[in-house]
Amino acid sequence: MSGSPLRLAVIVSSIREGRLGPTVGTWFAGLAKERADMVVDVMDLADHPLPPVLSATPSEEAQEILSAVTPRLDEADAFVVVTPEYNHSYPASLKTLIDWHYAQWQAKPVGFVSYGGLSGGLRAVEHLRPVFAELHTVTVREVVSLHTAWEQFDEDGQMKNESGAVAAKTLLDQLAWWGNALRDARAKAPYGD
Repeated sequence: MSGSPLRLAVIVSSIREGRLGPTVGTWFAGLAKERADMVVDVMDLADHPLPPVLSATPSEEAQEILSAVTPRLDEADAFVVVTPEYNHSYPASLKTLIDWHYAQWQAKPVGFVSYGGLSGGLRAVEHLRPVFAELHTVTVREVVSLHTAWEQFDEDGQMKNESGAVAAKTLLDQLAWWGNALRDARAKAPYGD
């Protein structure tokens, strides 16, 4: 099992008009796709507007929307959340995605690519760590944090300097290690809480 590429879901979490998320997500996913040890699935939450009201029995409409998202989370061996920082935290669209799911996150690693102003989105990441801990995930230590992110990319969506790529490689290396270790562990014994 550990010889096959990891299935990495890159989740672009912002759904705001004029958002930078797709630029950041495309840049990061491009770096991940260069690796032979990962297969990348980019999930833009703007393309999947999840129902804001959670229910034990989702409506037919909610089930249809979730059917485009849930299997992709299920199949993933690892996740990278691309998140801005809104009001010192992360977007409501991301919390909605997280809360609609439970088992899909368990015993899998999560990495973060954050962006924003001077803080580079790090406060959003710090809010996400305990949320994902509650879901029995492993959050990797390294973070790609893009400070004053709108200045980091040119008009073609390319990063202007190499520092982001160096940080992304470190994050992806840690994610690969945890992803393989946890995938092998889940194959040996189902995870139970």
